[in-house]
Amino acid sequence: MIFVTVGTQGPFDRLIRAVDEWAGVRGRSDIFAQIGPSDFRPRHIRSAPFVGADEFKKHVEVANLIIAHAGMGSIIVALELGKRIVVMPRRADLGEHRNDHQIATARRLSENGRILSAMDRQELHERLDDLQNPTTSERLNSETSSDLIRTIRTFIEAKNIRSDDKGCRPDSPGRMHRVAHQPASDASRTVKPS
Repeated sequence: MIFVTVGTQGPFDRLIRAVDEWAGVRGRSDIFAQIGPSDFRPRHIRSAPFVGADEFKKHVEVANLIIAHAGMGSIIVALELGKRIVVMPRRADLGEHRNDHQIATARRLSENGRILSAMDRQELHERLDDLQNPTTSERLNSETSSDLIRTIRTFIEAKNIRSDDKGCRPDSPGRMHRVAHQPASDASRTVKPS
């Protein structure tokens, strides 16, 4: 099973359209997507705008592969549960985000081999074709998870991820910390991967 998530910041139709197209061409019926507040309705994959925290975790646990935007919440949950993850970062020039911090995040985390990234539809289709038989990734232990978060914070604090025009740092270390440590058992809240 493949689980796709776009977080809750807004729609990410470019990602959902690419996965839906790939599923249709490949005849895949084992894909579920959390699509956010989108007007686009996939034809080949099952979807819901939002899922609660418990349902989100269940989808991740049963999935062989996670496809997501390059939000830290989604990435950390996938790595903590030992799941392979392919991320497609939102792009500011396409109006998908305020700045390109997700591109920087995807590139940086891809360098160490923990995630795979795809910058566009074609590259995503290639990654998915390569992963037709996905395997689990090495699960992060609590020490590794802390080290990863510390590395990400250092990267952000070094200003390798630029602020947007208003001086806002959407993925500030404090925000990332809150997302990474959101209780997964609180079913009354909606999961908000960054």
